[in-house]
Amino acid sequence: MRFGRPNAQPTALTLVKPFGRDPESTPDMKPKTGMTATRRQFLTLAAAGATLAAGGAGRAAQAPIPTKARIVIIGAGAGGTALANRLVRRLDGAQITLLDPSKNHLYQPGLSLVAAGLKPQDYVVSKTTDWLPRDVTLIAEAAAAIDPEAQTVATTGGQVLDYDFLVVAPGLVLDHDAIEGFSLDLVGTNGIGALYAGPQYAANTWKAAQAFTETGGVGLFTRPATEMKCAGAPLKHTFLIEDIARNNGTRGKLDIAYMANNDSLFGVPIVSEKVRMLFGDRGIAPAYSHVLSAIEPGKRLATFDTPDGKVERAYDYIHVIPPQRAPEVVRQSGLSWADKWTDQGWVECDKATLRHLRYDRIWALGDVAGVPKGKTAASVKWQVPVVEDGIVASIAGTQPTQIYNGYTSCPLITRVGRAMLVEFDYNNDLTPSFPGIIAPLEELWISWLMKEVALKATYNAMLRGRA
Repeated sequence: MRFGRPNAQPTALTLVKPFGRDPESTPDMKPKTGMTATRRQFLTLAAAGATLAAGGAGRAAQAPIPTKARIVIIGAGAGGTALANRLVRRLDGAQITLLDPSKNHLYQPGLSLVAAGLKPQDYVVSKTTDWLPRDVTLIAEAAAAIDPEAQTVATTGGQVLDYDFLVVAPGLVLDHDAIEGFSLDLVGTNGIGALYAGPQYAANTWKAAQAFTETGGVGLFTRPATEMKCAGAPLKHTFLIEDIARNNGTRGKLDIAYMANNDSLFGVPIVSEKVRMLFGDRGIAPAYSHVLSAIEPGKRLATFDTPDGKVERAYDYIHVIPPQRAPEVVRQSGLSWADKWTDQGWVECDKATLRHLRYDRIWALGDVAGVPKGKTAASVKWQVPVVEDGIVASIAGTQPTQIYNGYTSCPLITRVGRAMLVEFDYNNDLTPSFPGIIAPLEELWISWLMKEVALKATYNAMLRGRA
């Protein structure tokens, strides 16, 4: 996540554990060769971040705008929750309703740590209601239908809600059924992992991955052909499992292949090249344009679609990431793009304002937004103020001023105790938050610390609408 304000000097992370060794993490948490941040710079980052987690001190207070507007937010994930908290402070008298059937809120950036045995599964779980202000109504149901012409949302429980403004933020759907032979009850058995599916499955993924690091064999790490949330996650899991085996002295038993969905390892060319070099150094073989279509768990055999036809690969461990799509309610609503991502159904919206191109009282937020980048928690942090600004400006009768430039951040873990803080925008330009302090394409201890320790505190501040 990026921690500054648009067009301002970026604010740094909050460090919530002491400088030095973290007993829950790598046994060696000291700076090593290649770390560019000095101790003084490190303490500067910590001090700046403390202000952020304390509640965004220094941000100019704005008088709430009186309104009776009915605002419906579909989804109480990172985007919906953060937006609700911010709108409560900006609007006086608004009727804000959140729709979400989930009792639990998931800190999804932590799933890769659970799947590598570095965190317990409860590390990523909290209650949805823990993050919501009193002035917001939570309906514990999903949206069943959206009628943008009538400006109504029907719920799975039979309620029909009228809205003046609608925010579509339900997240996305993991289409596991698209992988023939795969089902979630297989995760943790027969050498199968699937960390995206949730805490339990991330923990079960570690069971299968740990056995692989101990006994060895062929490991296949996959990535779908669709757009996906946190495109760095497949790489993180690959790097972590390889490193764990190396640290355990069993690396020589492993044959690791990364099955790329196209001819690149990452959507940003300079990052893709860096990953290619790291793969070469670590003995990880890329297989380009290999998209998983089927598995035979009993035979431990995977089938991939390639430009040359179907290819079968045997495995001892396989990490499955399925195709990802907008929820069915969105795809049936008439809100999706008609001329792109037609198999995925992302909401049609302006990539700068996130406002729907045909319905000016609707905004998309988070994973479901049909924009070229932006399916990470860090992107949500930058998108939420844009949607907030658009709604408040519409109510006040003014012009919005905030825009989203496609900012996406990926603390790309490359080994236990090392990561690259990769940040970029719509143009694939690197946009480092800490220029001169943290080099974006270097494997650094401090970048790992941001992912493993500090990111969750900042994420929580974002949920509260304070970051």
